[in-house]
Amino acid sequence: MDLRVPGARSLKDKRRVVKSLKERLHNRYNCSIAETEFKEQWGRARLVACVVGDDSRHVNTQLNEIVRFASAKQGAELLDYHIEML
Repeated sequence: MDLRVPGARSLKDKRRVVKSLKERLHNRYNCSIAETEFKEQWGRARLVACVVGDDSRHVNTQLNEIVRFASAKQGAELLDYHIEML
């Protein structure tokens, strides 16, 4: 998920928003989540969520819910996302 953090005026502001979103996603969906790009840019973030399961429909549903949840949270604006099933 590519995110914009419009209220961030520093890396500290951005990291506060990103950390909060990562914790909420992990707690709500029991997924692994990591910031993978734009770590030193205060206005952008890329988060990757990983869900493991044996039912591809359930995993796909959960990934779509993760995107929906992230797009509805204040502090970060979802710019784009990509879902990949392996």
